[in-house]
Amino acid sequence: MTDPVAEAGTTSDHVIESMFDSVAKAVSESPGVMFNRRVEAATKLSDGLQSTQTFLMRSAMTHAERISREHQQRLKDSLATLSNIAKGFSANPDMDGLNEAWQAYLKDSSQRAVLTLDTLRERGDIFLEHEAAGCPPVLTYDYEVVLDGADLPHPCNYMLLKILPPEGVTVDDTARPYVIIDPRAGHGAGIGGFKSDSQVGVALTRGHPVYFVAFRREPVPGQTLAAVTRAESEFVREVARRHPQSPKPVITGNCQGGWATLLLAATNHDLTGPIVLNGSPVSTWGGEVGKYPMRYNGGVLGGTWQPMFWSDLGDGVFDGAHLVLNFELLNPSRNYFGKYFDLYRGVDTGRERFLEFEKWWGGFFLLNEAEIHWIVEQLFVGNRLAKNEAALEPGRHIDVKNIRSPIIVFASRGDNITPPQQALNWIVDSYADSSEIRVRGQRIIYMVHDQVGHLGIFVSSKIAKREHSEMTGTMEAIESLAPGLYEMKIDDYHGHGEGREFTVSFHERSLDQLRALDDNREDEKPFAAVARMSEIQAQLYDLYLRPFVKAMVNPGVAELARMLHPLRLQRGLVSGRNPVMAGVTGLAEKAKEEREPAAPDNPFVQAENVFAALFEQSIDFVRDMRDAMYENMFFSMWATPWAAAFGRPNLPGRTLKNEAELRALPEVQSALLHISEGGFTEAVIRMLILLADSRGEVRRDRLERAGAVLTEDEPFRSLNTDRRRQIIDEQTLVVQFERELAIQTLPDLLKSSEDRKLAAEVAQYVPGSIDEMSPSTLEMLQRFRHVLKLPPISGDITKDPLAGRGFGPLRGANQVPSAAE
Repeated sequence: MTDPVAEAGTTSDHVIESMFDSVAKAVSESPGVMFNRRVEAATKLSDGLQSTQTFLMRSAMTHAERISREHQQRLKDSLATLSNIAKGFSANPDMDGLNEAWQAYLKDSSQRAVLTLDTLRERGDIFLEHEAAGCPPVLTYDYEVVLDGADLPHPCNYMLLKILPPEGVTVDDTARPYVIIDPRAGHGAGIGGFKSDSQVGVALTRGHPVYFVAFRREPVPGQTLAAVTRAESEFVREVARRHPQSPKPVITGNCQGGWATLLLAATNHDLTGPIVLNGSPVSTWGGEVGKYPMRYNGGVLGGTWQPMFWSDLGDGVFDGAHLVLNFELLNPSRNYFGKYFDLYRGVDTGRERFLEFEKWWGGFFLLNEAEIHWIVEQLFVGNRLAKNEAALEPGRHIDVKNIRSPIIVFASRGDNITPPQQALNWIVDSYADSSEIRVRGQRIIYMVHDQVGHLGIFVSSKIAKREHSEMTGTMEAIESLAPGLYEMKIDDYHGHGEGREFTVSFHERSLDQLRALDDNREDEKPFAAVARMSEIQAQLYDLYLRPFVKAMVNPGVAELARMLHPLRLQRGLVSGRNPVMAGVTGLAEKAKEEREPAAPDNPFVQAENVFAALFEQSIDFVRDMRDAMYENMFFSMWATPWAAAFGRPNLPGRTLKNEAELRALPEVQSALLHISEGGFTEAVIRMLILLADSRGEVRRDRLERAGAVLTEDEPFRSLNTDRRRQIIDEQTLVVQFERELAIQTLPDLLKSSEDRKLAAEVAQYVPGSIDEMSPSTLEMLQRFRHVLKLPPISGDITKDPLAGRGFGPLRGANQVPSAAE
């Protein structure tokens, strides 16, 4: 028998001996190991500091170059105008004429000042009346309430409105309905239907029923974004129920209404109508160094704890006026001088336009703390929607890959609130490559404007008549596209005025081409540290400060704080309730009666415009210097090696699948398994996909011919939208993974010579005349005919081969016609 004590001693000796060996080994190796580790750490630190220096230098140089270029040119133009005024006077020094010009200018300017002050008084009165009425939507159209979100199982302050067509406009109830979701970002609803030349106007003019998702000023107690999303889904279903003979509704989301539309489509798979995202921030870390300063606010001014604090001061309600103030401070020269000078300069004609816009801009709406908390934490600071980490509510994550609707994204390089990177980078972050978009059966179309600003996307007449009009007119054809990533371009036009027509094309794009819209995504990494610090700050505030803040606030204090907000005071103090303004109306009436505008060539009027431009430029110069300081401060704080290490846990994006993993998806395997099965329908759709794939782009006229074949001709007309899309998706997978086999198995789908000849004619009809075909298109058509044992192409096919033909019940999808047929 073994002695336990002896055995234990032996074991202890082995342990002690092993420890001594480890220590001895560590001591013997430590100088070299420690040296290498120090070198490695020093190298990493040096690289990190060099990266920080690169960011700072890049930012400083970009801002300096832009400020120098823009302000030098503006100053040069202003001085040139002053010089011309002086030269004109020197060439004809008529003192009497100059005195007359001065007297005319003095009378004109004083009258304009009175009329401007009266306009501001009227703005104040409109503001107070609008607030007292609960800030109803500022739509230019009449409407009726269809559904009230307050009556739903998860109540909220949203409501569904049906837009009533104006006199002379006829709406077809069988046409595809449009649902427009406006942003709830401090302002009220109505910007999408603010003018007749708007998104609402475009759709109505084309005969589509239009519905509008609006909201009341105050949220329902306990309201969350999950409740809002549920209400919006019920709204869309109600629209579909009201139009059973129509295709599924198009959902248009403006700005923050865009990412709300993404939430809606990702969580309701039955809502498969196209969705349009206009200037919608989704990848909120995106941007370019030297531009778009708004994205740095979280890193410079504080993260999630800020809206938590302001919500607590509002007794659990966040005042949207804070968001509007942020927008105004982004461009102070325009919001605090430029728009007022424009009113003063053109008060005779610009009064109504000014008051219309200010009615919407001055409608300040409220959000519950839970809503603004989610928006800041999950979206604007955390960027979680793009990384597939956003949770609408506990246990309910949002994955944009679940969206089955065609997605149309409209962005602009002139948008300093939602730059193209924020509108589009989520696509790059969500998919391994464009082939995965095809595998997922998704259609993503984007369009990038060169100049229009953020609000111009929604209210500009030029945009309404061109981009939004073309999106509306092309919507039917978009659904006939094979899954993939496309850029929509408006190539040229013919005609004039209201009758002008544009030529539209769709160009297949890769993710690398989409990445090229961004200068470099390295500048997004510091935002990960901001996101992590924001989480810590929010937790500290919640634990240590929030109880004291809440204890100091009650409903009366919260309401007083809202009343004293600078933007409300700005309007209320100049309203008719202020006794000081009592005499302004009388003076304005007298000014209108005696109005004598000065001549446009009056030298003092010209000088006034120059000095106004110089003053506005001085404000812009201060703004540009502030933005440069903001950006440099941001990178100084958050682009350091220490910040990079701190933010590393918040940096990783979603895991992307490789090609082998995509091929292994059940839907791909199912499509490949049935590659030789089907009939005329599958064969024609496969051939059209192969043609589109060979071209790499699709012009609108060709897309319209394809759409007409797939929706108006039998046997395709008998298919419902979902079944048609399913076949297109399946055949896209076949072409994607087995392109050559997809061509070789066409005879298995087309048994009879009649069907082969007809299918080949349909495939040739869609691209148009032979002269307009690319060599790759013509080559693919010849391959079809060779595989199907048909003679080569001998001439154009200008008429739809399927028009007027009747097909029996067995000639639909997945049905093989008999030889007798």
